Amino acid sequence: MSAARIRRRLPTGTQSFQKLREWGCYYVDKTPYALQLINDGDCYLLSRPRRFGKSLLLSMFKELFEGHRELFQCLAAYDQWDWSVNRPVLILDFGNVGATIPGDLQVDVEEQLEDQEEAFSLEPSRPSARGRLRHLIRTLHQRTGRRVVLLIDEYDKPIVDALRKPDLAAENRDYLRSLYSVIKTCDASLRFSFLTGVSKFSKVSLFSSVNNLNDITLDV
Repeated sequence: MSAARIRRRLPTGTQSFQKLREWGCYYVDKTPYALQLINDGDCYLLSRPRRFGKSLLLSMFKELFEGHRELFQCLAAYDQWDWSVNRPVLILDFGNVGATIPGDLQVDVEEQLEDQEEAFSLEPSRPSARGRLRHLIRTLHQRTGRRVVLLIDEYDKPIVDALRKPDLAAENRDYLRSLYSVIKTCDASLRFSFLTGVSKFSKVSLFSSVNNLNDITLDV
């Protein structure tokens, strides 16, 4: 008698790689491409429409760099990744940030940075978001001896959501440009940075100081 066919779940709306794997959902193995990106470079931008799995991709990067090997069983990375090296991972998620009222973006970023500081038992030591993020990255590198991973989801949403309010959109853009400049200033302390979004803003307007950013939107 043949064994009963196992019916897997469809990961509809699932953004957590850990949940997807623990629930036994269908998953097309993207880890070979992830390993190639990691080996070939260190700072990427990927733009795709919503519901294209960008958040899930970042979640996979997080679990990979944090060394959760059990989640990668039967995937290419399981036998090809150095699981003895775990790295600190910082995540900024702008997917649910309120950005249509002045000040909302700044408050949300401060809260996210506070969450990251608490997770690594660090005290806030800088008044600005840019300073706090810079301090987080450099302190974690110094403390662990390993370069940090920075993952930013929907980097452009605070601008896109405010497009009907040009002044606010410009304010949000300038704030984010200052925050993202940390990617360049902390280059020596970063092993890997990956930003996702739904649009492609000119490097002149948003990433003017991040000249090491590799835009792979048309490559994958």
